[in-house]
Amino acid sequence: MARSIDPRFRRSSAGASGNVMDRRTAALGLMAACAVAGDVAGETAGAPAAVPQNAAWSSWAARFLGADGRVIDDQAGGISHSEGQGYGLLLAQAHGDKTAFRGIEDWTTANLQVRQDHLMAWRWHVNGAVRAMDWHSATDGDVFRAWALLRAGRATGCSDWVARAVAIARDIDALCIAPDPRAQQLPILRPGAEARMTADRVLFNPSYIMPRALRALGTAAGTPRLIAAADHGERLIADLAGQGAVPDWIDVTEQGFDAPREHDLRSGYDALRLPLYLIWSGQGRHPGVARGLETLQRARAPGHLAVVTDADGAVTAESDQPGYLSIAALARCRPRPVTPTDAAGQSYYPATLQLLAQVAAREQDACETL
Repeated sequence: MARSIDPRFRRSSAGASGNVMDRRTAALGLMAACAVAGDVAGETAGAPAAVPQNAAWSSWAARFLGADGRVIDDQAGGISHSEGQGYGLLLAQAHGDKTAFRGIEDWTTANLQVRQDHLMAWRWHVNGAVRAMDWHSATDGDVFRAWALLRAGRATGCSDWVARAVAIARDIDALCIAPDPRAQQLPILRPGAEARMTADRVLFNPSYIMPRALRALGTAAGTPRLIAAADHGERLIADLAGQGAVPDWIDVTEQGFDAPREHDLRSGYDALRLPLYLIWSGQGRHPGVARGLETLQRARAPGHLAVVTDADGAVTAESDQPGYLSIAALARCRPRPVTPTDAAGQSYYPATLQLLAQVAAREQDACETL
């Protein structure tokens, strides 16, 4: 289905308790109000996106975005999760698709806004339920959702979207920050409000650090700890990169880094996002970029990348999916073009990463700091 693209909408950016249903209803009302604001206000974003970019977005949306605004993870049995809703919202904003943006945020508010704060439940099943521990939050999804709302609000002049972004950012600050056991004044971004932490051990996912988004949200919300968490997160990633492939999950302890208690110690599908996020944040010279590219290039099969390596550095999974190749290409300062047919041959995750890499290349020159 053809989508109307508004270039003004696509613009790159620089504790809550109460009645859940009341907040959900109020949020849907804000979205309706912002639909009007988005049509009549906002700053000029420059030239509209090139046809191939919008064609790639339309192809992605046709496959992974339901008519109700639900982003569908086809590789996980058709579930939806906060990561997908956050990514989808950002992509809709970046491509100027206000209809998709409103639909994604409306669905998210109605189905994942079930907590007594402004964070999302992390998983929704195809039977329409958030089950058991699925109400726990996942910080990466909340960060991307808040950043997308902030960007859209600033581009269109919709103060309600900005206010919603600020509320999410403040709850991330209040609920998802822990002191580094080695230096209490240094904040670690936790992977979720319910993630394990003690005074001497904090669970950390390096790929949840999206520095550009965290700094923008920290500035907008007046929460300097989010900015400090971005700074310290970059230092932690650099330290890990100095030891080898950056892991998906790690424990930060009083003595340094240790194997995580809930996850295998490996570098896989989470960690491969690190070069994308760092380059997007203007950190092309960060050690995490070079290490991430070096890890990806360990594959033996021609045209493939190593997408999973174990604790000993042995490659256990390789892939030639365009989405993963796009991250390596971005790290090499040779952004890979997206074709409208790419989504047809990929599952949700690589297809989504490919579009995110395209937006990153557009918003941050990959070679600017190399």
